[in-house]
Amino acid sequence: MNSMNRQVRLAAHPSGLPKRSDWELTEEPIPTPEAGQLLAEISHISLDPAMRGWMNPGASYIDPVEIGTVMRAATIGSVIASEHPKFAPGDQVYGNFGVQEYAVSDGHGVLKIDPSLAPAPTYLGTLGMTGLTAYFGVLDVAKVKEGDTVVISGAAGAVGSVAGQIAKIKGARAVGIAGGATKCQWLVDELGFDAAIDYKAQDVRRALRDAAPDGVDVYFDNVGGDILDAVLTRLARGARIVICGAVSQYNATDGVKGPSNYLALLVARASMTGMVVFDYAPRYRQAAAELAAWLAEGRLVSREDVVDGGVEAFHDVLLKLFAGENIGKLVLRVGSD
Repeated sequence: MNSMNRQVRLAAHPSGLPKRSDWELTEEPIPTPEAGQLLAEISHISLDPAMRGWMNPGASYIDPVEIGTVMRAATIGSVIASEHPKFAPGDQVYGNFGVQEYAVSDGHGVLKIDPSLAPAPTYLGTLGMTGLTAYFGVLDVAKVKEGDTVVISGAAGAVGSVAGQIAKIKGARAVGIAGGATKCQWLVDELGFDAAIDYKAQDVRRALRDAAPDGVDVYFDNVGGDILDAVLTRLARGARIVICGAVSQYNATDGVKGPSNYLALLVARASMTGMVVFDYAPRYRQAAAELAAWLAEGRLVSREDVVDGGVEAFHDVLLKLFAGENIGKLVLRVGSD
């Protein structure tokens, strides 16, 4: 084991796309766990579009990352020392340990995982927060039912790819919107979406007329902006829109662009509801068990885009998210499995 722990700390609140100078790579001695604590060596770090919002000052659904502190991130690691009664060396664990190589914890929010059931990165994706976000967004917020036409933006991403598959499991018709022919082909051929729209090569409104001729019953929005406006023109009566994210807006420097077609909600008697997965924490275990069962049955396909590199690669890998380069869940591997 190394004697020092390398960490990525927020050095400045970004303006627009994060820059390398917005981070500081630091190191400090690896901590020793005290009574009631465990020490984990981190192997995998989750990269999520929501991170961009956490870097901004001001009120949100979660406290911002303060200047000088380790960047917040969900992680997978291995317990290497423990003074905690519920954890032993060798345990594989999930925790919000941040972008660093080692972390000491009192065990709050730390969960043991079973790598024999699924690879470690899957616990950051389909069996982690992104999978849970898709689960509760589709089933609780959108209340998807058999026969619905469900449109998902950012459909080749970590949340969208699972959301579309859950819609299919529930007997709905799934239409994905993604950027590029490779992603669209993956959605249809591998994940079983009924149709995919390439927003980079197609007119989204025209393509929606073909893919959803009877209108859109549910829109699961991960991107906001122009695509949200396009879908608003195709709503069915009583449509439900889930605002999960707005990745197209996260790096805007001139303010967030709101939906100009919002009056379509009135015409269609539709609803638009924001969701945050943390609200469903008491039901995480039950939802994860159902997701794991669907994985085991082959009804759900999980894909992780795992990039090798130390914590110093965090900035470059994070930018892959905003360039739309990843397919599935983006994970930075910083150590051995």
